[in-house]
Amino acid sequence: MSEKFEKNKREGRKPQPGGAVKGRDGTAKFGNRSSAARGQNGPAKPGNGNSAPKGRDGAARPGNRSSAPMRGKAYGRPQFRKDKPPVRDDRSPLRREKPPVEGMESRRTALQVIRKVTEDNAYASLALDSALRGSGLSAADRRLATRLVYDTLDNMIRLDYVLNQVMAREDTDIKLKNILRLGACQLLLEDRIPESAATNTSVQLCTELGMEGLKGVCNGILRNLIRKKDELVFPDPEKEPDLWHSVQYSLPEWLWIKLREDYGTEEAELIIAFREKEESITIRPNLILEGEAGLEKVLEKKIWGKKKGTVPFSWHITGAMDIARDADFLRGAFSIQSESSMMAAMAIAPRRGQQILDCCAAPGGKTCLMAELMGGTGRVQAWDLHEHRTELIAAQAKRLGLDNIRPVARDALKKRDDLAESMDGVLLDAPCSGLGVLAEKPDIKLRVSEESIRELTELQAKLLDTVCEYVKPGGTLVYSTCSLLKCENERQAAAFLERHPEFRAEKLPESIPQAFRQHEELGLQLLPNRDGVEGFYICRMKKQEA
Repeated sequence: MSEKFEKNKREGRKPQPGGAVKGRDGTAKFGNRSSAARGQNGPAKPGNGNSAPKGRDGAARPGNRSSAPMRGKAYGRPQFRKDKPPVRDDRSPLRREKPPVEGMESRRTALQVIRKVTEDNAYASLALDSALRGSGLSAADRRLATRLVYDTLDNMIRLDYVLNQVMAREDTDIKLKNILRLGACQLLLEDRIPESAATNTSVQLCTELGMEGLKGVCNGILRNLIRKKDELVFPDPEKEPDLWHSVQYSLPEWLWIKLREDYGTEEAELIIAFREKEESITIRPNLILEGEAGLEKVLEKKIWGKKKGTVPFSWHITGAMDIARDADFLRGAFSIQSESSMMAAMAIAPRRGQQILDCCAAPGGKTCLMAELMGGTGRVQAWDLHEHRTELIAAQAKRLGLDNIRPVARDALKKRDDLAESMDGVLLDAPCSGLGVLAEKPDIKLRVSEESIRELTELQAKLLDTVCEYVKPGGTLVYSTCSLLKCENERQAAAFLERHPEFRAEKLPESIPQAFRQHEELGLQLLPNRDGVEGFYICRMKKQEA
């Protein structure tokens, strides 16, 4: 034995190995690190800036040794002091060790869309399509995310009214408010979601949005809502009937008042309470390529649910996943178009060889139907203000094989003297509030305001005064909107006829079913709850011949 070994033995010292003691698996054991690998007073210090080894997912594993050698000594795992817990920030791999919260993906997607709508003024349908595309969500999670988005947006005014009763302050950060809205929707409107799931996922969403400090606030508010569910107070329908309707149907109070004044309380209630029982897509054949009989044969080969619509050649389809990628759609056999939109185009009653102008045409459904009704002859000029929207019209025309369409990016407010009295028919499907599709797009009621309605009615009047100049004597002008408000519809048409005595109102053509035409007065106001189609207004006017 060496002299040094004998000396250590006599003095009671233990030998110091050159590296950490290893177990059967070859890994260094805690507490057996070489002193060279330790700091002066505590855990080992990482050396040379090298990162920790990574697992299969590429993430650094907490507590593993550095791959860099420490002067020939093994580098043991650091041990956290009991009196000083590890710091956890957003980059810490320790966060990812927590088991995932069940149902988080669908809630995360729903919140993303709700935030886009309320914070960025996005359209719910477009934001949801974008979020779901490539999300990897299961069919069940996609359905849940969709339901949560639309239920939260549709009931947002009511949810806010309730939340204000269990919150200390109303001016809550918008990010937290949207999480609370989503949580409240699950607690109050979704029977199949456990209260614990609604609360826990909401708290987790606070963490994911970097609001760690507000997790307790979120948890407290939602649990307070659970406790006080049966004690919530709503406006008195006798003392505050307009406010009661606003909260009950989650509609801005000013908008409820407008609808009540236009239709009366009973009809207005039916309008705002209406929701589609079955989601379906309305399609129609390419009248040149397939015709009605041809589309029936195409549909016989599909596994879709199908039912004939009220408008001739229209069909309601269910169970069609991603119909825009269907082979028959891509080859131009049919188009997706609502019955109300079809009737607006049919109101022109276009004939072969005519010159037609569609003033606000994108995305081109009415343009293409008029071009087909003309048998591909004549010409339909399709204007839209924006170049990218006229490209949508061009794409539709190309898919359907329609060569008689001329898409042009043009502002319809700017008068074209060279086109005076040159058109057999002019269709003005004017910019409007869109309240006729409220049942399908509940975010619309969060987007409109009294000021925006005033601006729209002024724009509609200016457009009518400009484009009517292009109608030939004996020609037809059709004014349409997808709105329910009479200031945009019947009263707008009446004011135009007063300013322009050279035009007179005409009844709609018989190609439009009598089931709808029976409600025609000054134009036809279609109501979703009564007619089973999108809310729409269509008024046909003829220019007198000299």
